[in-house]
Amino acid sequence: MRTFLAPMEGVVDHEIRDLLTRIGGYDRCVTEFIRVTRQTLKESLFLRSAPELKNGGKTPAGTPVYLQLLGGDPDAMARNAVRAQNLDPLGIDINFGCPSKTVNKRDGGSALLREPDRIYHIVAAVRDAVDPKIPVTAKIRLGFSDHDSLHTISENIIKAGANELCIHARTRQDRYVPPAYWSAVKGVSAMSPIPVIINGEIWTIDDAKKAREESGCEDIMLGRSALTRPDLALSIKAENDGVPHQLMTWPEVLEMMLIYLQASTKNQHPKFIANRTKQWLVFLQRQYSGAAELFHAVKRLQTEDEIYAAIAAHQKQLASHSHMEEKTEQTTALV
Repeated sequence: MRTFLAPMEGVVDHEIRDLLTRIGGYDRCVTEFIRVTRQTLKESLFLRSAPELKNGGKTPAGTPVYLQLLGGDPDAMARNAVRAQNLDPLGIDINFGCPSKTVNKRDGGSALLREPDRIYHIVAAVRDAVDPKIPVTAKIRLGFSDHDSLHTISENIIKAGANELCIHARTRQDRYVPPAYWSAVKGVSAMSPIPVIINGEIWTIDDAKKAREESGCEDIMLGRSALTRPDLALSIKAENDGVPHQLMTWPEVLEMMLIYLQASTKNQHPKFIANRTKQWLVFLQRQYSGAAELFHAVKRLQTEDEIYAAIAAHQKQLASHSHMEEKTEQTTALV
């Protein structure tokens, strides 16, 4: 049973991949998508999205990272896959799942789910273009507006030579609205000669179990839940291995967030730190009450210095509360 980190555009950059794989539990990551038009992209663009290519295609913790391409033209996708191959990626993933209106209008992502034949030609073109030793995988949704073509799409991806298939168990029309329809994937996983990975609404250890049972898939992919609970993959692995694991505390998560922000400061837009802090806190407040408190403190702040000052003040408050609790416990023990 494997656990993968989803390629969330504008969220899971290489610094996030570094942090989460250091915590542990992940068997693979996938980059944010690289948009392919008719041009053959420069190698520097691939390296910008996947700096791990300079490290043998792995995060510093040693977790493999696949390069994800997004586009609707088979020839252009094949040419760019060949260009990417020069950098020795550990695998190439193809995005047929992004529900973004902008991406879909530009002939990419889940818009292609309406054309199963095109999906076949795109996957086949990439598979034929690169060395057979390089795995080619695909990520889809159940369909564009319904599930009617799911089996055809899946069969076409398999027939085209893909090594694995990940299915986000919602349609493009569903976007990210609960629930995820894990059971809709069971027919595909049952007939598939290649591994099928289930994705969508896996927030807890119990969700992981249910997703596997209902979909028939051995492997899972975590998306937003990876940011809501940074040690979720490790917890799932510990549960599978029968090893005890304690939830990361809010001070531990906050320290991890600071490491990420500091690593991301260089060469970023002036508002990047403020925007990314707020974005991550929105995810984290689902699990940690302290994240909601900090979000309230930073939600109107804009500059890097203001954000760091607010986090420092929050940490000082946490330390003060912890000290008071220790004194209370010592006093109670004496009585």
